[in-house]
Amino acid sequence: MPVSNLNELRVSEWEQMIDVNIKGVLYGIASVLPSMREQQSGHIISTSSIAGYVVSPTSAVYSATKFAMRSIMEGLRQEESPSSHIRTTVIFPGIIETELLNTVKSPEVQKSADYIRSFSSSPYWIAEAIAYAINQPEDTGVNEIVIRPTIQSM
Repeated sequence: MPVSNLNELRVSEWEQMIDVNIKGVLYGIASVLPSMREQQSGHIISTSSIAGYVVSPTSAVYSATKFAMRSIMEGLRQEESPSSHIRTTVIFPGIIETELLNTVKSPEVQKSADYIRSFSSSPYWIAEAIAYAINQPEDTGVNEIVIRPTIQSM
């Protein structure tokens, strides 16, 4: 999540986000889809971000990759769920206690990192959301879950 203002022109960071957040999801799908189609079942879960719903200053490229992930997973659901019974779930976490903010190199953005950390939620709640999606009956898809601290406004 090396977010920054677009005018900082951090092109290599943009490429890194595209490689991880878009290509990573596609490669993950490619690695499991053939066997899931053969067995006529499976569940692909991806972790996105609330940035896949809301764009904020400094997150234009990051949000774009998370919106793309949402589109890829919805397309996969539409293509595979009816015929192959493959379920898809995208988790959209808000501010969670992770090392992610340590990847921010923009000095302007880093200033707000301590404040953001002050109201982050535990990763445990993300694991609980994933377990909820997995534990639904095979004929039920929980396709999207947004989970964030109650204090988080966006």
